[in-house]
Amino acid sequence: RAIAIMECLREQNVKAVVVACNTATGIAVDALRARYAEPIVAIEPAVKPAAAQTRSKVVGVLATTQTLAGHKFAKLVSTHAGDVEVLTQACPGLVEQVERGALASESTRSLVEQYLRPLLDKGADTIVLGCTHYPFVSDVIRDVAGPAVNVIDSAGPVARELRRRLQQNGLLAAEPRTGTETFWTTGSPEQVATVIEQLWSRRVDVRPMPVSSEERSASTR
Repeated sequence: RAIAIMECLREQNVKAVVVACNTATGIAVDALRARYAEPIVAIEPAVKPAAAQTRSKVVGVLATTQTLAGHKFAKLVSTHAGDVEVLTQACPGLVEQVERGALASESTRSLVEQYLRPLLDKGADTIVLGCTHYPFVSDVIRDVAGPAVNVIDSAGPVARELRRRLQQNGLLAAEPRTGTETFWTTGSPEQVATVIEQLWSRRVDVRPMPVSSEERSASTR
């Protein structure tokens, strides 16, 4: 699936790709980098900065089951956690709440409390958002966690790494200008647009995912 999406993006003449999903990073990023020459920036839970910032020496990670079960996450913890205790919490259903646009609903808050409370009760003073959906409910997470708890994600470091890679490869835009966004989906563009516009806080362009030349070729064999 990641290769098919990459093929579609390359047909749009992208100059770099961010794999903005922790699970896809763990499963597919090595294969993507082996296959394609374009700069590919991966994302991973912000365990390293969390370990540096915690005062209680206890860090909680909210993520999907697949991300927490992957070898890349285990290596990340063993490499960067040091003497910090890393508590993990899978969050079934939270991604679906974001994709429904139910960002501040009572059911979303109930899920956040269910998943966050065990980490807080064990002394976590730093919470890592280990899924790129979770920042959209970060207000609820911060409200449940309280002001003494630091909540962090990987967005800033990933953006800086993307800029560094573009600069390294001579791919930065010639002059500063405002960018635009186009979204593709394998679902209904109309239904997806309703949710994305809520997340993006403005109207967006959502298109059906095109079929790549590789997929077209495979379908005629």
